[in-house]
Amino acid sequence: MSMISPGSTIGIIGGGQLGRMLAMAAARLGYRTVILEPQGDCPAGQVANQHILAAYDEPNALEQLAELSDVITYEFENVPVDAAEALNESKSVFPPPEALKVSQDRVAEKRFLAKVGIPTAQWRIVESEGDLEAALLAFDGKGILKTRRFGYDGKGQVKFIGTKGESAKAGYAAIGAVPAILEAMVEFTREISVIAARDQQGDIKIYDIAENVHKDGILATSTVPVSVSSTIAGLAADAARKLLEGLNYVGVVGVEFFVLANGTLLANEFAPRVHNSGHWTEAACAVSQFEQHIRAISGLPLGDTRRHSDCVMENLIGDDIDRVPELLKETGAVVHLYGKAEARPGRKMGHVTRITKRL
Repeated sequence: MSMISPGSTIGIIGGGQLGRMLAMAAARLGYRTVILEPQGDCPAGQVANQHILAAYDEPNALEQLAELSDVITYEFENVPVDAAEALNESKSVFPPPEALKVSQDRVAEKRFLAKVGIPTAQWRIVESEGDLEAALLAFDGKGILKTRRFGYDGKGQVKFIGTKGESAKAGYAAIGAVPAILEAMVEFTREISVIAARDQQGDIKIYDIAENVHKDGILATSTVPVSVSSTIAGLAADAARKLLEGLNYVGVVGVEFFVLANGTLLANEFAPRVHNSGHWTEAACAVSQFEQHIRAISGLPLGDTRRHSDCVMENLIGDDIDRVPELLKETGAVVHLYGKAEARPGRKMGHVTRITKRL
């Protein structure tokens, strides 16, 4: 596919904050956007040129999205694969539907990572209470039970820490007794992530590594730079390249890792989209992850990923939105709100990136 010209329309499946920021980046580059989202007054709908108010797999809506769009992307990984594949028959869909298919099933994801040479923690398939009991026995009673599909921000997960009273029966029931995996517990020193992009010609650009801190399963902060060895940084970048090339990927990807005390790097998971841990690029780089994604899917050259500032990105979750007036007074604080009317516990309402002079 060649470059789509300014004034062309980019279709975005999903109307959340990531879709909002993609639409804003597209507008800066002269593109129009149309979103497909079943919820009215959604964050992306407030800034896109057009909003198709329908389910993600509604046939007439998909046909309309294809007719209006010159290229199509998505802002979350739970897009129905059948819908993405159907759209891809008439218009290019980036990242490719195969990336969706792999990322939506934790077993497929783990197998793919192993295939391309990216190590992960040990894991076992869990399809019954008995499977879970056997897996826990193999992992000394410790591990994280995760649904195979549709888990995010800590949802669909149960942690076993090897203490008395933990019950495989209760744990399996807690996730709805659905197909799952048990990941072995790993003793890590920090969690890091890398944001990378690949264009239609196969060129790859990688941003600096961020260190991430999670609270209650939700990303709280991303800090750049992070104190890791050049070896660890190289392993993370190499893993991102293997993933992008293995999927013939086009667009931005986020890959999360555990750094172990012995210097080992284990991949946790990847997201086939722009990623929360890359929001810092909006304030600390000339070209954000959102613009980079638009460039990649539109056939434009990838932009500079160098960082001009050190920074800490903090998610504003739930009642954190009440802190905005004070945050706006801070020197070096870049505030970005998502246009959500109601603050709820665990709901991402915006983020603030505090930039400082690069050391």
